[in-house]
Amino acid sequence: MKKPGPRHAHAPAGEVRIIGGLWKRTKLPVANKPGLRPTPDRVRETLFNWLGQDLTGWHCIDVFAGTGALGFEAASRGATEVRMVEQDPALVQQLKTSQDRLKAHGVQIIRGDGQIALQQLAPASMSLVFLDPPFDAPLYEPALKAAVRVLRDEGLIYLEAPKAWTDALLAPWGLQVHRHLKAGAVHAHLLKRAA
Repeated sequence: MKKPGPRHAHAPAGEVRIIGGLWKRTKLPVANKPGLRPTPDRVRETLFNWLGQDLTGWHCIDVFAGTGALGFEAASRGATEVRMVEQDPALVQQLKTSQDRLKAHGVQIIRGDGQIALQQLAPASMSLVFLDPPFDAPLYEPALKAAVRVLRDEGLIYLEAPKAWTDALLAPWGLQVHRHLKAGAVHAHLLKRAA
């Protein structure tokens, strides 16, 4: 959940708010890390309107967890299993602190590489894959390839990117755009398997 560009060295750490479900209005801390870019509230609200408010029975993975806003939002709305993968040790600790505070028993926090975590999952095991890699990193194509393998037939991929992904760009992975939203510099996509 990072994007390029310097941030002022003394910029205050912030917070994001869980929008719906069990932990509605609960604040999650946002560490003062260069390039950490939580999914904006408006985008998350739209995304979960697309997905539906009740994710009971869903199995989700947030591959570049960062603040955990996407994963905790899914867990708040009843997802059975939410895996959050993050490499940065300080962010992993912050995720674990939030998990403890929320008593989020269905959430697993994994320190490591998101793409490796995807490769270790059983095929067709996930209902929803959150892909929000650092905007300046060449991770989109390998992450999409790894995500498609773990996606259930009716499963969805949330893709956040600095550009719009078209059906033509997604065709190599057998995916198509189900929903798209542009908010500022962010393009939010909900992807599904191509018909």
